[in-house]
Amino acid sequence: MKKLLTLSAALLSLTFSASAQKMASCCARPAGNLSASATEAFAMLAADKDFSGGHDAPLPYVYEGAGKDITFKTPDGSTGKGFEIKSAKSSNKYLIVIHEWWGLNDYIKKEAATFAAELPGVNVIAVDLYDGKVATTPEDAGKYMGEVKTERATAILKGVQAYAGPKAQFASIGWCFGGGWSLQEALLGGKQTVGCVMYYGMPEKDVAKLKTLNTDVLGIFAAQDKWINPEVVAQFKKDMSSAGKSLTVESYDADHAFANPSNPKYKKDDAAKAHAHALAYLRGRFKVKA
Repeated sequence: MKKLLTLSAALLSLTFSASAQKMASCCARPAGNLSASATEAFAMLAADKDFSGGHDAPLPYVYEGAGKDITFKTPDGSTGKGFEIKSAKSSNKYLIVIHEWWGLNDYIKKEAATFAAELPGVNVIAVDLYDGKVATTPEDAGKYMGEVKTERATAILKGVQAYAGPKAQFASIGWCFGGGWSLQEALLGGKQTVGCVMYYGMPEKDVAKLKTLNTDVLGIFAAQDKWINPEVVAQFKKDMSSAGKSLTVESYDADHAFANPSNPKYKKDDAAKAHAHALAYLRGRFKVKA
């Protein structure tokens, strides 16, 4: 959960305006049933200097715990990458962890390890939507995020689902860029999906697509967030209600990326509460005990 700067209200209005749609044209066009507004909104920010310039590079960190790097076939004829921590006992339960704009770095591997320890009997895979690229500077992070193509990211998620197998149960969790993709992973997982947690990510706005969800959703949001703001969250509630799906919103009097300990807006107590809610939710959906 790396640092993301609060965005201005003006940027929010641009996101939903015709000019924002022109911005989207520099990014990939959506494929299948995924929408550009939901999956590429963060990619639009890659060229915004206020956004990228406000991010400090992450401090050096090397993860040395359990787990291994994996590769798997993707339906576009290529291969995908991830980091897997297998359950101590054989299990068809999988938590898909989706990184934010820095990519699948060692901090995300540490997050995956935390959930693996807290969810006995669940395999954890941190999936790589950047195809091996990891940013250490804001400039690179913005570049990589802007290069994400919906078709390719979708293929990667479908590939990791196939890697897990047809009997697998999926839940997903992600932050910011990864929060939006966590919801898309839940949509792609179909009847195999049992849970979805999204931290301050862009919601899907197409009610017809939301109707295909096989799970409820836990959304963790920040009331002071200037982009994924209370208005966006309120619309998400309406859309989920229209789709006949259940959405639990945990809203904190905090700013965007408040759960990131390297962020100046980090709120330790709220981050701990949010994690506890996410963990309880995932334990319930996977039907596992501490």
